[in-house]
Amino acid sequence: MEASKGSQEMQQAAAAAASCRKYKKDDATFLEDVKAHIDEFVNASMDEHKSCFKKTMSKMFGMSKVVAEKQAEAAKGVESVLPLQTSLSK
Repeated sequence: MEASKGSQEMQQAAAAAASCRKYKKDDATFLEDVKAHIDEFVNASMDEHKSCFKKTMSKMFGMSKVVAEKQAEAAKGVESVLPLQTSLSK
């Protein structure tokens, strides 16, 4: 069960790392990569920008759900109780 959770989280992390870029050369220098990314962004249609934005937002909220679930699971095992303190003044 834990192994499937771990693999699922890794897949989501890999999906979050992926971008909307169509063409990316692995052997390109930093400046070549930036130039290609800018050209691709400028020449993209409005529909491509919208779909990329939607995909990016869904990835972000998907990752935030994973983090919230992890925190909820961690909080289940710990229960904190603070003593009630009252003070009376005359």
